[in-house]
Amino acid sequence: MYRKDNTEIRDISLAPSGQDKINWVVPNMPVLNAIRRRFEAEKPFAGMKAAISIHLEAKTAYFAHVLRAGGAEVSVTGCNPLSTQDDVAAALAADGFTVNAIHGASPEEYQRHLEATLSCRPHIMVDDGGDLLHILHTSHPEYAENLLGGCEETTTGVIRMRARAAAGELNFPMIAVNDANSKHLFDNRYGTGQSVWDAIMHTTNLMVTGKTVVVAGYGFCGKGVAKNARAIGANVIVTEVDPHAALEAILDGCRVMPMDDAAPLGDIFITVTGCRDVITKKHFEVMKDNAILCNAGHFDVEVNVRQLSEMAVSSSERKPNIRGYVLPDGRTLNVLGEGRLVNLAAGNGHPAEIMDMSFALQCLCCEYVALHSDKLAPNAVTDVPTELDRQVAFIKLRETGYAIDTLTEEQKAYLASW
Repeated sequence: MYRKDNTEIRDISLAPSGQDKINWVVPNMPVLNAIRRRFEAEKPFAGMKAAISIHLEAKTAYFAHVLRAGGAEVSVTGCNPLSTQDDVAAALAADGFTVNAIHGASPEEYQRHLEATLSCRPHIMVDDGGDLLHILHTSHPEYAENLLGGCEETTTGVIRMRARAAAGELNFPMIAVNDANSKHLFDNRYGTGQSVWDAIMHTTNLMVTGKTVVVAGYGFCGKGVAKNARAIGANVIVTEVDPHAALEAILDGCRVMPMDDAAPLGDIFITVTGCRDVITKKHFEVMKDNAILCNAGHFDVEVNVRQLSEMAVSSSERKPNIRGYVLPDGRTLNVLGEGRLVNLAAGNGHPAEIMDMSFALQCLCCEYVALHSDKLAPNAVTDVPTELDRQVAFIKLRETGYAIDTLTEEQKAYLASW
C-alpha cells in the first residue's frame, strides 16, 4: 500500500500504465477537450476544492484533470470497490491529485476512502450512487461547511437524493445530472448497452448468439443491454414491474414475463433495475446448469449472492471475475464480478466517446454551482439547466463534424402560435 499526505492507493509504481490509459481516452473526448480549453483560460473554480466519487478509471481521471484545469483542487475516490483501476489511481496520485482508492477495497477501507476524500471540505461535490451525500448527512456533516452544492451522476443516486429531499432531509442543493438528456439518453442506453456485453464476452469467452438472455429492467440501461443482445443474435426475455416499459419491450421484439417464469429459461441473466432482490433463492432453485448471472445496477443487491452462497455446497473462482456456486443437486451457477456492476467490475466501463458527454455535463454543472449557487433552490434537487444540456449536445455535434438545421423566425412563430 502507498500512503502519502492524504493519499492512499495500491502502488505508485503503476502510474505509467495508468497514464497510458488516460492518454488513450483524451483524443476521444472532444467535448471535454473544448471545455478544458475554456476552463484553462477562465478558471471558474479558482480557490475552490472539489471532491469526486465516481468509478475510478481513465475517463474519470480525465474529468478530474479538466476540473483542475479550471482552477479546482481535486480530491478523488471511487464509488465501487471493484471498479477502481489501481494504475489509474496511481497516475492521478503521481500527478499531484489527492487520491484514496484501491481495487477490491474492504467495506472499512472503502468507507475510509470516502471520508478522506470529503475531509478536504469541498466547495463542489460530484457523487455517483449517493455515498458521499450519505456521509455528509450522517457521520461527517462538518465536511459540508464550505459546500455550495453538488451533482449526482447515476440513476440510483438520484433516487436516493430525491427520497432525502422529499423527506425534508437534504441539507444543500444538488443537481440531478443523470436526468439530463445528454446523460441518460446516451450514457445509460448506448454506454451500458455496449460496456455490459464487452465485459461479459471478454470475461466468459463464450457465445451469446443463440442463447436466451434475461434482462431485468427496461429503463434506458435495460433498453441498451437488450438491444445489443438482440443485435448479437440472442433471444431476449425482459422482466419488468412497469406496464409501459413492458409494452415497449414487447414492441421492440422481446418476450416479457415475470422472473419466476424466466428463471428456468435463461442462459445469461443481467439485472438493471436499481432495486434489490430481483433474483433470489427461488430463482436459483430452477435455473439451468452453468447459467451466468450478473448485475449492471449500481449496488450489489439485485442478484442475492448471499442467498446463493448459503445454498451452495461449495464455490470457487473458475476464472478471473467468475465465481461458480455448486448447488446440492450438482448444478453450477456462475456470478460475474461478485454481483457488482459487471461493466466496471469485470470491464473498462463505458466507451470514451459516451463518457465525453456525461463528464462534459458534469463540468458545466460544477461550473454552474461555482458561479450561480445563489440561483439553486436550497435543500432541493435541481434539474440540469436546459441551456447546459443542449450546449453539450451542440458541442458534441460540432466537434465531431456534424451540423443541424436552425429554425427561421417564421418557423419559430408558427410553432409558438395556436
